[in-house]
Amino acid sequence: MAAVSDDRLVEALSGLAQSDISDHWIHHRRPKQDDSVRPAAVLMLFGRGTQPRTEAGLREQDRLGDFGDVDVVLLKRAETLRNHPGQVAFPGGRKDPEDATAIDAALREAQEETGVDPGRVDVIGTWPSLWVPVSRHSVTPVIASWDGLQSLRAVDQAESSSVYRVPVADLVAPDNRGVFEVPKTGWHSPVFDAGVLRSWGFTAGILDSAFEALGWSREWDRSNRLHIDM
Repeated sequence: MAAVSDDRLVEALSGLAQSDISDHWIHHRRPKQDDSVRPAAVLMLFGRGTQPRTEAGLREQDRLGDFGDVDVVLLKRAETLRNHPGQVAFPGGRKDPEDATAIDAALREAQEETGVDPGRVDVIGTWPSLWVPVSRHSVTPVIASWDGLQSLRAVDQAESSSVYRVPVADLVAPDNRGVFEVPKTGWHSPVFDAGVLRSWGFTAGILDSAFEALGWSREWDRSNRLHIDM
């Protein structure tokens, strides 16, 4: 399969940056307006060249055409963290005083967590901030692409245990998707089972919204319940 041209991917992501966040899973996450809100940012870093790891993803690759080898960087947070331990997330974190913008925060955190060189990253745009009530963070998703010519790793095991370039084909394949119902809350979250990890919650909501906006999603069984160890 031919590799995605950088121009084609950047064009798609530019459209994503300008799209409206209207997805079912995250439409309610508007930031609170009070002094306790802590600004943060995550880096939605898309590249190309990673082949699907699952059978369902391999089948989905042909449908995606020129975007069949696109991947996105995700990490697994350390089990010892106070907030969201062991969960799958985008690189990112709290905005520090030295960060002039959310973009600066996302790039700095991504470098600290995965080792990615900010010079290889092409920032395309941002989405409006989203509210994470558990940690009281107002999180700005930063949309970017990169050349993918650098190995990534979990730089600090106290922060993240592993880093992956996850094929989009594995994520959008209907057989790899489901819903997790958080016990005792009645709250539902989309789940992406990419073989090497299962993403749910805030990150999965953003992924779902992004894939819908990009036109990469297709119908999947929302009655399929998947288990998440909490």
